[in-house]
Amino acid sequence: MTSRAFITGLAGHTLLAEERAFLKEAAPWGLILFARNVDTPDQVRALVADARAALGWNAPVLIDQEGGRVQRLRPPHWPDYPPAEAFGALYARDRAAGLDAVRLNSRLIADDLSALGIDVDCLPCADLRLPEGHGIIGNRAYGDTPAQVADLARAAAEGLLAGGVLPVLKHIPGHGRAPVDSHERLPEVTAPRALLEETDFAAFRPLADLPLAMTAHVVYVDIDPHAPCTTSRIVMDEIVRGLIGFSGLVMSDDLSMGALAGGLAERAEGSLVAGCDMLLHCNGRMDEMRAVAARAPILSGIAETRAATALSARRPPAPFDRADAERTLARHLGG
Repeated sequence: MTSRAFITGLAGHTLLAEERAFLKEAAPWGLILFARNVDTPDQVRALVADARAALGWNAPVLIDQEGGRVQRLRPPHWPDYPPAEAFGALYARDRAAGLDAVRLNSRLIADDLSALGIDVDCLPCADLRLPEGHGIIGNRAYGDTPAQVADLARAAAEGLLAGGVLPVLKHIPGHGRAPVDSHERLPEVTAPRALLEETDFAAFRPLADLPLAMTAHVVYVDIDPHAPCTTSRIVMDEIVRGLIGFSGLVMSDDLSMGALAGGLAERAEGSLVAGCDMLLHCNGRMDEMRAVAARAPILSGIAETRAATALSARRPPAPFDRADAERTLARHLGG
């Protein structure tokens, strides 16, 4: 199926006629859902099926379902999952229990998503929790050391994959030191490159084989003082593809975020020139969606190969006893 190199949001609970026509014409590679798109399980299933029908193929559907502050599916229809910090605390006491718990937690999340037709989760975060960082990461981090974070992030990814859901590693190469919220303005990290390579970037290196990753809208001053990772060819080449060695598909973080300068067309073009394989636009505003679509090329070459390789990792869910997983997870977490 011919697709363009972007992922788009939608406006609400149902697919609007204008959106249906846009999906057919613009042919985005995938969709992303937010809380504004979520009401009941039946409603979400219908929205996903309707959008895929408009696209004409089993296109990937993404969501941010981390647990804690960042989960688009919430009670009463879905469980309230713990933040990453809870697994980091358990890991610090008992490594095996921490890994088992985070794997089970992700497997439960995958079960929720699979039932709705959602097959990509923007999880895990491999960002470190560091004292100078803004609270936008905070308890979304698995810890403050590269080894612990990478270990738990790997287990989280394994749980999703076992449930037929693709993980998205974020925010590569690291958002933990960002002093401001990139949703609002551009963070600049002034730590020396050597320190970043030993810490923030090191958390991502053991995860370089995961199928999908999302960039950080963060400037690393000692590497490229002029542009955030998303639009920096230097950071993408030397750090993301070089030092970290990430070989999968890299998508931008949301192009509508306040960290990026210029109009949507300029942001899209800058991301592609820097080396992003896929553009991500989330807010569901049709004028912005059209601007991104106008700059998104037909998937081809290495980007098309990476996209196909990522989708080939989708597998039917492995056998799973949900009640047993819930009991074991509660026991691990002291519930």
